[in-house]
Amino acid sequence: MSTKTKVASSKETKTSRRMFFIGASAAVGTVAVASNTSVGKAITQEIAGVTKDSEETKSMTEHMRKYYASTMI
Repeated sequence: MSTKTKVASSKETKTSRRMFFIGASAAVGTVAVASNTSVGKAITQEIAGVTKDSEETKSMTEHMRKYYASTMI
């Protein structure tokens, strides 16, 4: 592989990484703005209710207690 090919490949990688981070930043910004709207707040409250209900129904079995106790340092 020549030096010219390595440089070209490196530039393509940098460009694709930049585009990924630009896209990710835009997505995060969009979600942040959408979560502050009335519809976004309703959705977040609904999701919070669903996760809270599922956490309350979980019970720890004896096997799980033994496992967690064995992983404590």
